[in-house]
Amino acid sequence: MAKVKSRYETIFILNPTLSEENTAAAVEKFKSLIAQHGELGEVDIWGKRRLAYEIDDHAEGYYTLINFESTPDFPAELDRVYRITDSVLRSLIICLDE
Repeated sequence: MAKVKSRYETIFILNPTLSEENTAAAVEKFKSLIAQHGELGEVDIWGKRRLAYEIDDHAEGYYTLINFESTPDFPAELDRVYRITDSVLRSLIICLDE
């Protein structure tokens, strides 16, 4: 029996002091992680934006929005990876099927 897949949307904010190469590498890391565990959808790179409030003394962050499909157990793993990645200031994962 095939596992049921759900649609998700994730946004993460990277530290704005990263170099362009390190920022691109971090975005690629998350894109490949999602692709390994599901189907990668639209990737929308918003770039540097002003934060609503400072996070760790940063007034800006590098935003990336990704849509994907995966089994319901993967978002918890993605959230765990976000939390242990030092360059991620904030992240959010939303299930679009609920």
